Amino acid sequence: MSTAFLWLFIMLLALGMPVVFALLVGPGLSLLLDGQQPFFAALLSRLYNGVDSFPLLAVPFFILAGELMNSGGITARIVRFSQSLVGHVRGGLAQVNIMSSMLFAGISGSAVADASAIGKMLIPAMEANGYRRSFAAAVTAAAAVIGPIIPPSGIMILYGFVMNLSIGALFAAGVVPGVLMGLGLMAVTRLLASRYDLPVAAPRATWAERGRSFRGAIVALVMPVILLGGMLGGIFTATEAAAVAAGYALLVTLFVLKSLKAGELPGIFVTTALQSGVILLLVGAAVTFGWLVTMSGMADSMAAMLLGVSDNPLVLLLLLNLLLFVIGMFLDAGPAILILGPVFGPAFTALGVDPIHLALVMCINLTVGLTTPPMGLVLFVTASIANEKVEAIVRALLPFLAVQVLVIVAVTCFPALTLTLPRWLGLVQ
Repeated sequence: MSTAFLWLFIMLLALGMPVVFALLVGPGLSLLLDGQQPFFAALLSRLYNGVDSFPLLAVPFFILAGELMNSGGITARIVRFSQSLVGHVRGGLAQVNIMSSMLFAGISGSAVADASAIGKMLIPAMEANGYRRSFAAAVTAAAAVIGPIIPPSGIMILYGFVMNLSIGALFAAGVVPGVLMGLGLMAVTRLLASRYDLPVAAPRATWAERGRSFRGAIVALVMPVILLGGMLGGIFTATEAAAVAAGYALLVTLFVLKSLKAGELPGIFVTTALQSGVILLLVGAAVTFGWLVTMSGMADSMAAMLLGVSDNPLVLLLLLNLLLFVIGMFLDAGPAILILGPVFGPAFTALGVDPIHLALVMCINLTVGLTTPPMGLVLFVTASIANEKVEAIVRALLPFLAVQVLVIVAVTCFPALTLTLPRWLGLVQ
């Protein structure tokens, strides 16, 4: 089987065809040109089997949990708690933005959801507090990247499914890099606050005020603890954890906080179904594409090509990062993970790179791509909320992007940052 499907896929993407259709039309045309029409049935079968999977049920359930929490006003409670902790420092609202994203990451698992929910609250507030609009949008975009790194993570679920890896191990591996990125962004914000004399958001909160804001946010903060504790303790799987998250969010917003009305549920369910349908169709198409990658021998060819460049895994990982960084400028993180995982995963595993470590390198790098021009989705979301030009946001984003690149390099060079916690928990060898 030839590799014409790859070049047809790239050509269709360049012509502006949506990724999901390019993933299907490219292989279909390739089989037609190669005179291998009997494989059409296998192609359709792979498409169906790619969606018909129990682990993928985690995707709609986590989306539903995030929608319920966001509609139920949980985001505001997280922001108030963050402000009670760091709102008194110079550049306090920017620090609140980053800390809120770190906490919200344990609920949504999505950079776009994070940018939308927190951006709508804090970008106007930061502008009113004296921040430049472009800077407020840049902080929001940079902080939103933490969403898919700290568990739960939508793209890690997709990667784990496609590459047959433990989703629990991937979640545990993302904790340290996610926290490291958050702390790095807070550190560079502190430096910028001194340089540009950024305003203080509020007086220092008393411990009593912090206690009250903590009690208000506890219903949200306890969710990641329940999910990770349940998964790592063997009580439920990642898929069951997603269902627990959705059930917990429904109970809390409807009956505990009473911040969500029953009449709002149909709209939330429809939104969840639409988002899930898009993702699952993309997964099915990507699984089909990955099958062709295997059948064509492309993975073996990629391994041979890599060995021709160098036999040092670290050098090859750094080169992979450069490639992923460029790809992330043009392709969304989810499709990129689904397409590139089957291509690079077997090749780097054959070179001795731990598959969990490789997964985190790829997931973090491609997530950062959500904030890079010209096609960064999070960049466009924050630009829309702030009503600001993308070019201005990109200029303000550069110091934060430098921190994210440093975290990627650190994670690449020091596998212990990703593997220590999963090993300690007995999830990997």
